[in-house]
Amino acid sequence: MNIEPETADFIIIGGGIAGASAGYELREMGKVIILEKESQPGYHTTGRSAAIFQKGYNGGDPVLYALVRASEDFLRNPPHGFTSHPLLSPRDLFYITTKENTAHLDRLQDNLSRINVGITLLDHKETKRALPHIADEYQDSALMEQDVADIDVSALHEGYLRAIKSSGGKIISNAEVTSLCRQKGHWHVTSAQGDFCARVIINAAGAWVDQIAEMANISPVNIQPLRRTMALIDTPLDIQPAKNDWPIVMDAAEKFYFKPDSGKILITPADQKLTVPCDAQPEEIDIAHAAQCLEKATNSTVNKIDHSWAGLRNHVADGHPVVGFDPQNGGFFWLAGQGGFGIKTAPAMGRITAALIAGRSLPQDILDLGLKEDQICVGRLK
Repeated sequence: MNIEPETADFIIIGGGIAGASAGYELREMGKVIILEKESQPGYHTTGRSAAIFQKGYNGGDPVLYALVRASEDFLRNPPHGFTSHPLLSPRDLFYITTKENTAHLDRLQDNLSRINVGITLLDHKETKRALPHIADEYQDSALMEQDVADIDVSALHEGYLRAIKSSGGKIISNAEVTSLCRQKGHWHVTSAQGDFCARVIINAAGAWVDQIAEMANISPVNIQPLRRTMALIDTPLDIQPAKNDWPIVMDAAEKFYFKPDSGKILITPADQKLTVPCDAQPEEIDIAHAAQCLEKATNSTVNKIDHSWAGLRNHVADGHPVVGFDPQNGGFFWLAGQGGFGIKTAPAMGRITAALIAGRSLPQDILDLGLKEDQICVGRLK
């Protein structure tokens, strides 16, 4: 006996922050079903993010700046009932460099000033006072970025998913998609949890977006999964204990950053190793490099790595997101390439997704920030 597929208006493949934010914005336009291949949404990237709300991300990239700015109001003032506590917690952020590399700091200052990111340049005395735990070779000067915060990733992600379910939508885990085809204006999806049908498919499968496209005989966007290593380190004995009010410290050349985390120090060597879509795991050489970065920046000795992990940052060639209907395939919507900035831009990307699916242009406030659709559309890659 044939079992009819479950129908929806929108099927989203991937339950990470991209798919969740899209589902949140689409829920009032129709029924949403999210198909997540893992046992829990956000397993590969969203759940491994050390998210920082930072307008000067990626050296002041104007496209990403516009998306972060367009997400700020939601993150600072979430809708009533979305979460029981703030999504953002203020955190100072300082960019540092050695005397030999001050050109990196100068270039960063110029880039951030050009897009009106609030910054303050600190001289030697001010840097030493603000960052007493930093090694002398990094204390010649520093740049402080204003209005930075830690993002409660779990609260943001869960708020999206909870709202989708409250509106009659579904989040189905362990639902790896195995086939995808279009018939009579509807997409038919076969998954490990059954068959589904919808007019619109949103491909938010992270590192697997090209594999999903291949199932549908759609040309890829050439996603590049990049592995990044994170390590949680017990505070070295030769520097003062990590406090929750310590700042985020970033190398101006983007070679590392670290921040406090539950009485320990979270450090990444800012590696970006091209890999295949997978359950990313850290490699010993990258963990050791992370420890060396902290030792050099603080003149300390790391005796113990408490915990380490890796996540995937999924980019396309120009480093900007991919959002919109495929030019040659009706009803197939791409939502991809948000590696490294997906959390901080999720509210804007969700709104853009809903607007484009509804046949509208980008929201006016996002246009006013200088973002153009051709900077993020699928067509630029095909």
